[in-house]
Amino acid sequence: MTWAEPGCHPVADGVFRAPLALPQDGLRAVNVYVLETDAGLALIDGGWHRPDTYRELSSALAGIGRRPDEIHDVFVTHIHRDHYTFGVELRRRHGCRVHLGVGEAPGLAALRRLGSNVPESSLRELRRAGAADLAAAARELTVDEPFDAADWADPDTWLTPGRIDLPGRPLHAIATPGHTKGHLVFHDPAAGLLFTGDHLLPTITPSIGFELGPWDLPLAAFLDSLALCTAAETDNVMLPAHGAPGGSTAARARELLAHHERRFAEIRAVHTDAATALQLASVLPWTRRRRALAELDTFNRMIAVCETLAHLDVLAARGAVRVAERDGVDIFRPAR
Repeated sequence: MTWAEPGCHPVADGVFRAPLALPQDGLRAVNVYVLETDAGLALIDGGWHRPDTYRELSSALAGIGRRPDEIHDVFVTHIHRDHYTFGVELRRRHGCRVHLGVGEAPGLAALRRLGSNVPESSLRELRRAGAADLAAAARELTVDEPFDAADWADPDTWLTPGRIDLPGRPLHAIATPGHTKGHLVFHDPAAGLLFTGDHLLPTITPSIGFELGPWDLPLAAFLDSLALCTAAETDNVMLPAHGAPGGSTAARARELLAHHERRFAEIRAVHTDAATALQLASVLPWTRRRRALAELDTFNRMIAVCETLAHLDVLAARGAVRVAERDGVDIFRPAR
């Protein structure tokens, strides 16, 4: 059985994992975690609101003798639609409460103002990276996607880090900015579980800064959040939003920190002269299969170029590269 197999799979006492399918997405599914409480059910992440999502969740819950109308709270790790939008739909249907990190408020407001799925902030960064043609292609890819403003209503509660008093199952919210500014993970200390959203994933590193709003060194924030998860006293079993559950959160955080240090080294090895982020991304390998940038689809080329830019911005902050702007494009030179 693969991790994305439909159903409600037991994880721990009173905790189940329900993978919900994602349309046209290499991630295949999002893990929605079902927590039994003294008042019914709570979810960690809501999933993507699609025509079949309610049926999928209902079928999964039926496997453990439960129903969607028993859900009283949905705690969302971050603002992306595969985590947030079906939580809002469950609230419309059954009146449950939806909770989201307060750091996501500006991005959610910006998304409603924009009124589309076009990743305008990422397109801005692509242009800064010297990839205006790729920005135009990414806009064309997303501009006609259906957009329902009702899916992006405000949550009932803007969460801040700290204790969450679920009946019979207290949780702790921990801020882990990087993937998005307001990303949270949720700690179940009694069970030794950490619901990691997209902050810690078992086989990939998440995209960085894929949200609306200013750039604000997202990779630096992500690295700091990873370091927070390496402490022995916070080591838990990892329950990710995508991929199989299990393994040590501290060990995975250390692996991801090491991955990004290797990436810094790879960039510095090919960065011998003045270059844009696009030029450097074009000579770096991508994915675990070490593919060329040109082999990736438009969306993943966008992510790759923005990730290269994020690494270069951190190297600039560390003093390892110098930056000069030319006609809206940043030119990076190795510091000698």
